Amino acid sequence: MTTSLKRAAKAQPEKTSTGAARVRAKKAPKASSARPGGRSGKTKQPSKPFLRFYHSESLRTKTLGVLHDIETAKDRKPYRNALADVVVELTDSGMDYFFLRPLKVAEAGFVTQQSANLGMAATTSVLGSVIRNVIGRMDERQLLVICDYIRQLTL
Repeated sequence: MTTSLKRAAKAQPEKTSTGAARVRAKKAPKASSARPGGRSGKTKQPSKPFLRFYHSESLRTKTLGVLHDIETAKDRKPYRNALADVVVELTDSGMDYFFLRPLKVAEAGFVTQQSANLGMAATTSVLGSVIRNVIGRMDERQLLVICDYIRQLTL
């Protein structure tokens, strides 16, 4: 979530005539582009709904490091494997955040959780090989487009 959206989402206490505190939420600023979070892009389009997830600080550090390496390198092709690894890790983390973690919170049974873990592991394994194959064939311009998009999601 962008900083401005975080600030807008925070509730502000307000005193009423009786002295009791009442909570009033500020309105979030309207997003003006098709990019996630409403950041300005090349084309202006109405904002669309989007989802994000929280991931570890170490994965964030690794992601930003790989993006920086690719964006500053003269030859970006040697970094394709590192980018593919980051995309696979982000995918695994997102699958866990949006699907497996809620199962734990909902206190789904042990067998259900293990079945879901096994299914997700198989799915992300197949998806990982596809991601590595696709990114492994990208040219330098395409790598920069992927980096730009990931960077926009991390803001």
